[in-house]
Amino acid sequence: MSNAVVTLKKGEGRALKAGGAWIFDNEIASLMGSCENGDLVFVHDFDGYPLGKGFLNRNSKIRVRMVTRSADREIDEDFWRMRVERAWEYRKKTVDTESCRIIFGEADFLPGFVADKFSDVLVIQSLSLGIDRYKELLVRLIRETLEKDGIHIRGVYERSDAKEREKEGLEKRKGFLGEPFDPLVEIVENGVKYQVDVQEGQKTGFFLDQKYNRLAIQRLCRDAKVLDCFTHTGSFALNAGIAGARSVLGVDASQLGVDQAKANARLNGLQDRVEFICRDVFELLPELEKKGELFDVIILDPPAFTKSRSSVKNAVKGYREINLRAMKLLKDGGYLATCSCSHFMTYELFTQTIGQAARNVHRRLRQVEYRTQSPDHPILWAAEESYYLKFYIFQVCKEM
Repeated sequence: MSNAVVTLKKGEGRALKAGGAWIFDNEIASLMGSCENGDLVFVHDFDGYPLGKGFLNRNSKIRVRMVTRSADREIDEDFWRMRVERAWEYRKKTVDTESCRIIFGEADFLPGFVADKFSDVLVIQSLSLGIDRYKELLVRLIRETLEKDGIHIRGVYERSDAKEREKEGLEKRKGFLGEPFDPLVEIVENGVKYQVDVQEGQKTGFFLDQKYNRLAIQRLCRDAKVLDCFTHTGSFALNAGIAGARSVLGVDASQLGVDQAKANARLNGLQDRVEFICRDVFELLPELEKKGELFDVIILDPPAFTKSRSSVKNAVKGYREINLRAMKLLKDGGYLATCSCSHFMTYELFTQTIGQAARNVHRRLRQVEYRTQSPDHPILWAAEESYYLKFYIFQVCKEM
């Protein structure tokens, strides 16, 4: 811990004072004292009022990531243990912990650190310079915390290979932390079995944030003809299949994803009713329309079409197009599950875009429910970046 002090400009730090987790470079008036990037520094308001402590990084536009709001709090092993134990206690109350996200960065007050539990394997991501210095300690504390509940972690894999590390001045890292193990890990979620590839799969290997959204579509899919677009490794499609769908078609542009999805279908004995193909969804949907295909349920779970504010307009076109096409492929009274995982595609903009798509094809939408990410990815109010997943289920009706 350095004695350096970051002082905010007068009138700045509004997001921080409302409960946010970041201080940007243009909000800072001065940095006094000696410190290195990654060090903990004191944060003061323009008038000297103490606001807490955070990790400094001059390489990043996010100049300080807050660690505590208490200027007197000692940042030692007991502090980090407290953070880990509180995160785990929260998961035990709110989600099925067989496979779940144990640490969700700023939303768990551990800035830039992510830890996912897949059965008895832990996958971690370290995305900020300050927290990177503590990752081995945090891994040990997680293992010790879980051991108290009789949960033994047999292996740890690091997936610090995201682009965010480059913004922090860090090299990408990927590999085993400790003894190697088989990176194909079998998990069970909502009664569905999956093989999770923690080494080569996207992000940490599997998208845990849609856990209860996948469960929500099960009741719609019994005896239904289902289309799952952007299926990735088949998660929504398999939930439809296990719920008793008559037939399911899963589509993804990645052959690796399709191969994994097929393997997961075989793992669940669903290969006869759940089919997967490697196609571009934007090309396939118009083809299905020309053939006169109609479905009872369609699921749209695309990757983030925008990862910055500058590309939001193009993203809107993409979301409008796929939702418009899907609505035309639904039987009258069919069900559409549609989502966006982009933080920059706000709730208001996503809602407006779906409404435009419905008007364009003369469909009426009856909202069944609106959902967000699973509770193990908590939304920290005032920390906007923690709220990213928007998920609607609609009944789609023709205008009368």
